Amino acid sequence: MNKIRVMTVFGTRPEGIKMAPIIKVMENTSEIENIICITAQHRRMLDQVLNLFQIEPDYDLNIFKPGQSLTEITVRALEGLEEVIIKVKPHVLLVQGDTSTVFAGALAAFYQKVKIGHVEAGLRSGNLYSPYPEEANRKLTGILADYHFAPTKTNRDNLLKEGYPGDRIFITGNTVIDALQYAIKKDYVFNLPLLNQLDYNNKKIILLTSHRRENIGKPMENIFSAINEIALKYEDVEIVFPIHLNPKVREIANRIFDGNPRVHLIEPLDYEPFTNLMAKSYLVVTDSGGLQEEAPSLGKPVLVVRRETERPEGIEAGTAKLVGTDFENIFNEMDILIRDKREYEKMANAVNPYGDGKASERIVDIILRYGLK
Repeated sequence: MNKIRVMTVFGTRPEGIKMAPIIKVMENTSEIENIICITAQHRRMLDQVLNLFQIEPDYDLNIFKPGQSLTEITVRALEGLEEVIIKVKPHVLLVQGDTSTVFAGALAAFYQKVKIGHVEAGLRSGNLYSPYPEEANRKLTGILADYHFAPTKTNRDNLLKEGYPGDRIFITGNTVIDALQYAIKKDYVFNLPLLNQLDYNNKKIILLTSHRRENIGKPMENIFSAINEIALKYEDVEIVFPIHLNPKVREIANRIFDGNPRVHLIEPLDYEPFTNLMAKSYLVVTDSGGLQEEAPSLGKPVLVVRRETERPEGIEAGTAKLVGTDFENIFNEMDILIRDKREYEKMANAVNPYGDGKASERIVDIILRYGLK
């Protein structure tokens, strides 16, 4: 029996996290030849994921350069992936999400007439420049893809509205839920002493992440100022902010949070400690995409500090609120969840719309069904 040669391509930590469970299923599927190629668009953060999930890439393009532009990333990824695809001759190439690696991977496969599977297909914010460049990347990838693995019905509906054939769109759930099952541990001990010393039982520990390009400047100043005021108002609230490496983000954070003893600025965390910190937290405030899916699966309300989101399912289900970037609105929404137990429980107990932890198995089953056709 001929094996289906599947080449997975990813380059950043979020892609690696969401591809890892699929790779793990394929490793135990005898009908599939599993080939892994990383671009290392993000080097250090991606290596953390490879180590955690014990993934050994067959090809490592190692394209990362300090200060790299979007054009440089795309061109280097496209050239490197073309060479690997010509050598490997995969039947199916899998990409996940919406990074420059994803678009370059899909384009390289298209140029070699290789079938493309797009994991996490159909997300749309409706604004081509928010998030930037992700909204464009995922739409361009969708045009090239043969198989659209949509996490939710909303994602499938988005693709149908854009004219994609329904028999090539598959609702699978989101593989990030699968990945959490590998990472969360009941009695997890952090390497950073501060995180072990926090009183998760008697204090409200709020996890903050913020790094989006479109928020840098006045929007981010508003976000951080509102959170700072909340931490000053409530003695039982502490903020933990694994601060992004972007120097612009760091400058704003250090300026606004300076001198507040209840705000803890720490270095970026690896995926495993980060998810375990999220599991112990009271509330998540973020402009990230993936956290809007992960936190609800852990029963943690999410306040999304963006003007729009490509993940409306969480908003509709009540697990997340889109609160924008205005100081007053962010402060008020946080204030409600801190003092109003009923409102908090309503969000914490809402049903997670992003899946049951079996998305990876569904995706591999679909590849087995269609991969050689």
